[in-house]
Amino acid sequence: MPSSAGPSIDTITEGGRVTQVGEGQDADETTPPVMTFGAPTAGEILAERYELVEHINNDSAGRLVWRGVDVVLRRPVAVVMRYPGGESATEMLQAAVAASRVVHPNLVGVYDAIDEAERAYVVREWVDGQSLRDLVAGGPLDAARATAVGNSVASALAAVHATGMVHGNVHPGTVMISDDGRVVLADARTDGDDSQESDVRAVGGILYFAMTGYWPHAEAPLRGATAGHGRAAIPDAVRDANGSVAAPRQVRAGVPAYLDDLTMDLLDAEIAPPPSDVLTAELARLDVPDDDYLDNSGPLRFAGETGEEPSPLAAAGGRKVALGIAGLLTVALIGLLIGISTLGDDNADPQTNPVAAPSSSAPVSEEPAAPAVRNLKISNARIIDPDSNDRTEVRDAEKVFDGDQDEGWSTETYNRSNFGNLKRGMGVWIDLGAERTVKSVQVNLSDRGASAELLTGTVDAPSSSSGDDQVLTAYLKNKIGQPFEAHDGTTMTFDGFDADKKYRYLLFWITELPSNGGGYKVGVQEITVQGS
Repeated sequence: MPSSAGPSIDTITEGGRVTQVGEGQDADETTPPVMTFGAPTAGEILAERYELVEHINNDSAGRLVWRGVDVVLRRPVAVVMRYPGGESATEMLQAAVAASRVVHPNLVGVYDAIDEAERAYVVREWVDGQSLRDLVAGGPLDAARATAVGNSVASALAAVHATGMVHGNVHPGTVMISDDGRVVLADARTDGDDSQESDVRAVGGILYFAMTGYWPHAEAPLRGATAGHGRAAIPDAVRDANGSVAAPRQVRAGVPAYLDDLTMDLLDAEIAPPPSDVLTAELARLDVPDDDYLDNSGPLRFAGETGEEPSPLAAAGGRKVALGIAGLLTVALIGLLIGISTLGDDNADPQTNPVAAPSSSAPVSEEPAAPAVRNLKISNARIIDPDSNDRTEVRDAEKVFDGDQDEGWSTETYNRSNFGNLKRGMGVWIDLGAERTVKSVQVNLSDRGASAELLTGTVDAPSSSSGDDQVLTAYLKNKIGQPFEAHDGTTMTFDGFDADKKYRYLLFWITELPSNGGGYKVGVQEITVQGS
């Protein structure tokens, strides 16, 4: 993928940062051009692979943004270019490496990063659509759609936080809604003031903006989206004489009470926010079809608004509903201290959330605490190889859940990516020991470029070619989320699980192998399952 002119995405390392550059929708109109002499031209092919099609504009950091085409895979891409390369582009390239390692349907994918000395560029996913800022310019969203957007953003942040990284740039200009309705988060840029907590609070800002058209974080100016910068301007929220933000229900009629409460609690500096994955779970519970909660006989209202609120977060009464969350998270924190392993640093753990005890003036929810999201124990694993009678390749399955990413199970080397045209694929079957509520599955691979999917079923057949065929045939009927096809990261995250269903057996099924220079093979280094 990279050219020989400079280091590729594989050769640059950086910890704790993730940066993705938008397609130019967030550009500041006052940003001066970056390049003059030696500027790229339409039709030019970079690294013998990426054809430049159209110059879109400059992003808010002054980088050139082009629409391009990957002539190998025949897919549209965004090319973000900096001139010159070398030391001036090191930070951009390093950040792209970190971004490429987080693969999630609600994050813009990063495909490549190349330094050619005279210029450097990052190649990433192209999103046909518009930013949330531009979408809301046509009018605020209804509660159901705002909740869906908030859920997608929180889910993307949970994937970033699980690696120990921070996004640091969540605002209406970096939330993209594609033409097919997909919500993706882009243009992350961390600095010393950013934290996972500030990311979560920004979700409150996204909900507030989606429902009202105003941005509540005046104390945190938007990069490339501040007042006075042309089309990038976003109006500040309505405030009282003390500078406090007016609640969404005070700005716009018909906002459901519990959604209003959740939004304001996320914005309240005196209330510790929940971890991003806990917030994702709650928003996913609320993200339901309109017919389930909406009373269509009048203005937009949730059916339970005048009586008992459907959200357990609102059952605490009053506006301080996050104190209800506090009880749940305190239980979760205790579970963590007993010995739950983490995916990243302490802040990335789904259970880490120091909270204050409820005050005497705030009613405390009497609802039972929801099960804490945690890493589930894998009790057994085996390799599924239905198209081979030679069982030498099914060894070492236990290494995919031993906690050591340096060791894992690997396929043999084949002469073609489709297992030499000898097999339909191979996979790793795991047993959770009992039926569990599963939230997500993360698979760490040895190389980029594999294609795979996650399946589930109830069959536990003997470990033989015929038994493996029985498992695969049954499990192919039940796919979890979307398959990852020729993705450019080493981590796959599947989160399309039914919250009302329990799972015991899962199958990570590999259909295409990446090239490793001398053939095609891949290793599964570690599989992590989260749930309750």
